[in-house]
Amino acid sequence: MKVWIDQDLCTGDGLCEEIAPAVFTLLEDGLAYVKQDGEPQNEPGGSGSQVEVPEELKESVTEASEECPGECIFIEGE
Repeated sequence: MKVWIDQDLCTGDGLCEEIAPAVFTLLEDGLAYVKQDGEPQNEPGGSGSQVEVPEELKESVTEASEECPGECIFIEGE
């Protein structure tokens, strides 16, 4: 499964980072980004920065997507 964030929809609440800090992070711009191997994927961001979700984190990433108030977390290939 892969995940990405649409920064145009992100409200910067940080719930995703609280739920799955190994996959999500908020940067200085106040928006959430996905992380790959601990590195934020902010170039180019959006769907151009999809990351593969490790098996052990799939449940928390799905929860983060469901709880996101901005509905900006997109999961592909569940």
